[in-house]
Amino acid sequence: MAGPGYPLLRLVALVACGTRTIIDAVFGPTATGEAGYTRRLARSLRAGMIVLLDRGFDDAALIADLAATKAHLLVRLKGNRKLPVLRRYRDGSYLSQIGTTRVRVVECEITIATAADRHTGVYRLATTLLDHHRRPASALVTLYHQRWEIETCYLELKSSILGGRVLRARTPAGIAQEVYALLTCYQILRTAITDAIDTHGGIGPDRGSFTIALNAARDLLVQAAGVIADTVIDLIGAIGRRVLDNLLPDRRLRVSPRIVKRAISKYQARGPNINRRSYKATLNINILVTGP
Repeated sequence: MAGPGYPLLRLVALVACGTRTIIDAVFGPTATGEAGYTRRLARSLRAGMIVLLDRGFDDAALIADLAATKAHLLVRLKGNRKLPVLRRYRDGSYLSQIGTTRVRVVECEITIATAADRHTGVYRLATTLLDHHRRPASALVTLYHQRWEIETCYLELKSSILGGRVLRARTPAGIAQEVYALLTCYQILRTAITDAIDTHGGIGPDRGSFTIALNAARDLLVQAAGVIADTVIDLIGAIGRRVLDNLLPDRRLRVSPRIVKRAISKYQARGPNINRRSYKATLNINILVTGP
């Protein structure tokens, strides 16, 4: 009889989409769901923020708690949620209500065309940004695509820094210490990348390679280089200069859905058919007007 697997830890983070820096993070046993941990992140929400949420956070009570912070929300809705149409707007969106929270709903059809294939999907988004003149439906759909940035953050935490390894601590206190160390290391590297990019106007922060920054930091530690700092403050630093010398190309359109990273068979881990031509894609957004 096989023994139990590794114990699991759930981590939920609030991430800045532009720089991918972590604004706040909470973690603990998986007995607490994502919604429970997200409520704890409400302490870091402020007026003026726009929070992008996956459809797993489509919960009336949670939306009300987060909206009470005065931050605005943009959340993807589950397919089976039925909402009343209170008023329709000229941009194709309509006023509705989730629990006690007034929201504006956008239904859209997104078509992604590549050299290899063409895929169309229907999405529904709800937002507390009720002014359809200042925030038209098409702009909200485009903005929501930035939610993928947090997936990149998790990839860098779990794969780039940990290299696929599990946490080494054997006690709850040790695990907490190790997770905080992991988050601190990530934040330091992201700050170094952002500082370096900020010295060159017109370059997006997503062109700074996290892998380059991580390897540069490891080299400095191994060589014990730069232990004694100069009296002149250098915002770029050795890590930043390495990042600027190896800038990534402009981001391509993300078209790949979520896939199993570690399947039972390594030959199917990324699917049977991978066509590199699909990296070049065009996107078409069509706002839908449904119902009477």
